[in-house]
Amino acid sequence: MSGSVVVLLIILAAVAVIAIVGTVVLVVRDGRGHVPVEKSDRPWTAGTLPSLPYSLVRF
Repeated sequence: MSGSVVVLLIILAAVAVIAIVGTVVLVVRDGRGHVPVEKSDRPWTAGTLPSLPYSLVRF
């Protein structure tokens, strides 16, 4: 291999390592997928109809 190809490969490897480390840092700072807190106001109902779509209601 010529010297310029080796330098290019080293630069690409360094960029890949920086991208992987940055991704891990962002995932850890984001809270690792924790769900947000529940709303403080109670959901309303109209008869037997929920205030949320049926796909989101947890029984």
